[in-house]
Amino acid sequence: MDTPQAPSPQLIDAYLDRIDAVRHPQADAEFLRVLHRKHLWAVPFENLSIHLGEDIVLADEPLLDKIVGARRGGFCYELNGAFAVLLRALGFRVSLLQARVYGSDGGLGIPFDHLALKVDAEDSGPWLVDVGFGDHSHYPLALGTDREQEDPGGRFTVDDAPYGDLDIHRDGKPQYRVDLHPRELAEFEVGAWFNRTSPASHFTRSLVCSRLTEDGRITLSGDKLVTTVRGERHEEPLGSDAEVLAAYRDHFALVLDRVPTVRKITVQYD
Repeated sequence: MDTPQAPSPQLIDAYLDRIDAVRHPQADAEFLRVLHRKHLWAVPFENLSIHLGEDIVLADEPLLDKIVGARRGGFCYELNGAFAVLLRALGFRVSLLQARVYGSDGGLGIPFDHLALKVDAEDSGPWLVDVGFGDHSHYPLALGTDREQEDPGGRFTVDDAPYGDLDIHRDGKPQYRVDLHPRELAEFEVGAWFNRTSPASHFTRSLVCSRLTEDGRITLSGDKLVTTVRGERHEEPLGSDAEVLAAYRDHFALVLDRVPTVRKITVQYD
């Protein structure tokens, strides 16, 4: 397998500018915390490519082209995949981890349903880093401890699961089960394909564009804009395509040439 070419210092500087961050002399835990939260503030969790008919390519260069060059967002494979490139370039040790997401019925989803990161800083680690799960922890979570971890996003625990896996709980509710075996980005192709093509995937059934803000969260789902400020939720229906496009631009810095609409997904059998 070919080793991806390291991104140029200029591209890393552009990525840091994308998330309004600056280089730090050490790849320490504090720098990791800053990068994690700034990424959540700046880069939206969104599935628009699925409904705009755009290719999703899991390789370093295309991911950076989308997140940095096109100033777009993405879903877990894209966001955490690109973030891994940035963190490695800044001196962190990073492994890609596959996870299975818990459904509303309490059951686990498919393998490679989610991509998360294990990161070691110069002064501490390992950390579970995840800027691609939507509404989740604002900061990295410590691995190797079963103590409850307080975070602005909730109370998190990392609990032992069968076969050496770990279950991530938020406010007592299971979020996903993570396998600690390091993976290659190409191994997530099948999970990404399922999530962008299957009628069983929630990504194919709805539109979402969401990001963390300094005092809450803002989410655009189709033509409904939901703003949460210090726990208070406000919904605003948008009445025209022009209003929807303006919301993408003004709240997420996404300049689109057309309004995304949910594509009809059908199952074909040979």
